[in-house]
Amino acid sequence: MSNGSETSGERLMSKMLDDAKAQTAAPDFEELSRNIALFIEGAGKATAAYLKPLENGKAKPGLASDAEEAVKALGPVAEAWMTDPQRAFEAQTRLGTQFLDLWTATLKRAQGEETEPVAEPEPKDSRFRDPEWSNNPLFDFLKQAYLITSRWAEDMVDEAEGVDDRTRHKAHFYLRQISSALSPSNFLLTNPELLRETLKQNGANLVRGMSMLAEDIEAGSGELKIRQSDPTGFEIGVNIANTPGKVIFRNDLIELIQYAPTTEKVLKRPLLIVPPWINKFYILDLNPEKSFIRWAVSQGLTVFCISWVNPAEDHAEKSFEHYMREGIFAALDAIEEAIGEKKVTAIGYCVGGTLLAVTLAYMAAIKDKRIDSATFFTAQVDFTHAGDLKVFADEGQIRSIESDMKTRGYLEGSKMANAFNMLRPNDLIWPYVVNVYMKGQAPYPFDLLYWNSDSTRMPAANHAFYLRNCYLENRLAKGEMEVGGVKLDLKKVKAPIFNLATKEDHIAPARSVFLGSKSFGGPVDFVLAGSGHIAGVVNPVGKPKYQYWTGGKVEGDFEDWVKNASETTGTWWPYWFEWIKKQAPRMVAAREPGRGKLKALCDAPGTYVRAKS
Repeated sequence: MSNGSETSGERLMSKMLDDAKAQTAAPDFEELSRNIALFIEGAGKATAAYLKPLENGKAKPGLASDAEEAVKALGPVAEAWMTDPQRAFEAQTRLGTQFLDLWTATLKRAQGEETEPVAEPEPKDSRFRDPEWSNNPLFDFLKQAYLITSRWAEDMVDEAEGVDDRTRHKAHFYLRQISSALSPSNFLLTNPELLRETLKQNGANLVRGMSMLAEDIEAGSGELKIRQSDPTGFEIGVNIANTPGKVIFRNDLIELIQYAPTTEKVLKRPLLIVPPWINKFYILDLNPEKSFIRWAVSQGLTVFCISWVNPAEDHAEKSFEHYMREGIFAALDAIEEAIGEKKVTAIGYCVGGTLLAVTLAYMAAIKDKRIDSATFFTAQVDFTHAGDLKVFADEGQIRSIESDMKTRGYLEGSKMANAFNMLRPNDLIWPYVVNVYMKGQAPYPFDLLYWNSDSTRMPAANHAFYLRNCYLENRLAKGEMEVGGVKLDLKKVKAPIFNLATKEDHIAPARSVFLGSKSFGGPVDFVLAGSGHIAGVVNPVGKPKYQYWTGGKVEGDFEDWVKNASETTGTWWPYWFEWIKKQAPRMVAAREPGRGKLKALCDAPGTYVRAKS
């Protein structure tokens, strides 16, 4: 015999299952059976693609190493609670009380009473937007139980005593990966939308999804290269990276692009863009409507942009110093030869900005004043508050990366791509797993995500230097970094600086960029843009989505600066251009690429950008 509460529970579960069944039409069982067989066949192909590198002796460290790091980070948290039984019991009681409240509310709801949710998703959480997550008691229970458990686990990390900040940070990062992966929205039987689609399509969605999964594991050489965009929708130089121009210089590391003018007069002082080599330069030239490069040309700037080589084994020894000398210095020499201008204004984006800052400090030491002013887009020079990427930069992991790079001469582009995706798993990983591999929906062509998946490799010497000197030891900000036998001091950099941070940046956090602004010795105009690392920068004048803040001197705490800053609607692009124009307003006749001493080698965007990892 069941007692009263058990009978209520049984009645509730029965009602919830009946509600779920009532809202789903019966499938065609014969077609469903065929599709299940095809699904199993597809799963075999995906497994074969995954195992192929193992069979060929080319297995790469992946989930196993990630799991090991997660255990290392979460172990001290668990140990902290196990050594204090009283606090552990209190924490378990808190969790139990919340589940009791949830069960009580669910019982009341089954009896027709109105109840308030015990736990609700954050407004920006898109995983539970389907109405069934709230309307159906079964799925509502699963959703709230997940939210209660994941938030309780976060509190356990926060409240663990005796855990150092670095370990706590890593524990939070790996807990986020685990809780994101275990969301009920990621599983067929616990996601109402997936259930409806699967029964409606008699499982055909799963067959399509498994086929795409096998293709993407094959494309990743045994690792899943998540399909975020339709790659057939774009062709470099045709409908993406298509601002007119010429490659006027090439060496082992760079192609230098000079863009064709669209105005009769241009500012005398040219602009040199130093993009990150971790990604390809055309994030600043996605299409005519979004292109910062095309817009800068339209304002009367002579724009030069570095396109970095996608390195291979023979670039293994290319160091930070090589990237400075054969990258920025080579570009400065080429610009002078091409148009006769010795002085430039420069932009450095992300790690390209870090390299530009290193170069400025080196140039200050040797009294080289060719870069008259500098702009940084979401770039760090002080890595004290460098965010979640520091999770991958402790001594053990850097040694592991160095060992991996030693065998090839470079770091696989997929490694950095996966790391960036892990910064926002609920936006960049699991929605695509659900939509592509479970709903069977091929993604739409999306220029930003096409660029994001067009990954690049990192040469061993350069990347090891960057990880150790910046993320691990923060030597540039401390004045301890040496390049080319010169100790670098950013305080000697007196050129005017325009330093752009973005409010929701997970790669170069705004707090980190703000702190780095204090490292320079000259005037700094710090600007905070809305959105994140990419969207906050690529915020075109024609269709601006985000605002920006300006607030005078870079002093005090970042939070205080934000409170006192002035907000302006729209993009910061025109504000930046006025900053550029005031420094050197003289105009000259427009310069056509390839008309000077350096002849055109090929049309933009060149050849280096087309190399695939």
